[in-house]
Parts: sequence; structure tokens; C-alpha cells
Amino acid sequence: MDLITILGLVAATLTTFSFVPQMIKTWQTKSAKDVSFAMLIFFNTGILLWLIYGISLNALPIVLANGVTLFFNLIILWLKIKYR
Repeated sequence: MDLITILGLVAATLTTFSFVPQMIKTWQTKSAKDVSFAMLIFFNTGILLWLIYGISLNALPIVLANGVTLFFNLIILWLKIKYR
């Protein structure tokens, strides 16, 4: 694995897991009132497009980061709807 791929994987890991605290806080407090619904829709759409882009390039860091980020943010969106 080359240095650029490792750099991409480290960046992907850091940015992807930055959503875990928000997901946990929303789950624990059962409140997502401070999370914008519009932001979640736009962000999830963008992440889906990044995922498609990464798949088309066969770029592992892009695919992994955006696949997991989309999963985490869909959970946050689900919690936003559930705890409305």
C-alpha cells in the first residue's frame, strides 16, 4: 500500500468517525432538535454521490469513508425523524 493510499485511509477514518459522537448524543438524549433536517438531506445526497464517484474510480479510501459516513448519517437522519 502506498503512502497516498494510507494518507487517504487515515483522513477517511478521522472524518468518518467524527459523526459518532453526534450519533451517540442523539441516541442518548432522544433529541435531534439542533440537527438541521435540510443539512442531513443535502449532506447524505452529497455523500451518496461521493460514494458513487469512489466506486467508479475504484478508490478504496473514498468508497470506505463515504460508505460508512453515509451509514452513520442515515442513522442520524432516522433518529431525527424518530425523535421529532
